[in-house]
Amino acid sequence: MIIYSFSPDVGKPISAYDSQNLMMSRILNGAAEEIHMGCMHLGAGGTVGLHRASIPQLLLIVQGEGVVIGQEKQEVPIRSGMAAYWEEGEWHETRTENGLTAIVIESPALIVRMPETQTSN
Repeated sequence: MIIYSFSPDVGKPISAYDSQNLMMSRILNGAAEEIHMGCMHLGAGGTVGLHRASIPQLLLIVQGEGVVIGQEKQEVPIRSGMAAYWEEGEWHETRTENGLTAIVIESPALIVRMPETQTSN
């Protein structure tokens, strides 16, 4: 057995897209299928600035709460136990007042199996 860390201490600060108070800890990259997985530590008052998804992206909130914004520029509240999915090329942003931690999975081969609770068009 090997124990790994994906805490903010091993993360890298991200400031792209005018992001604020954001640390990203890499978890894995896939070899056969293009897949990237990381843990996003978004501190109080943090923002992942508006940008296009380079490939399909799934954001799974594991702690805290905030809002996500998609193409339609509508703020949608999101909290622990919820996830947001963006298609390739879709504009999106994430913000939090009190902080949140999320697992981010990016891959062109994503097949989401969770039940939908809300769809915004």
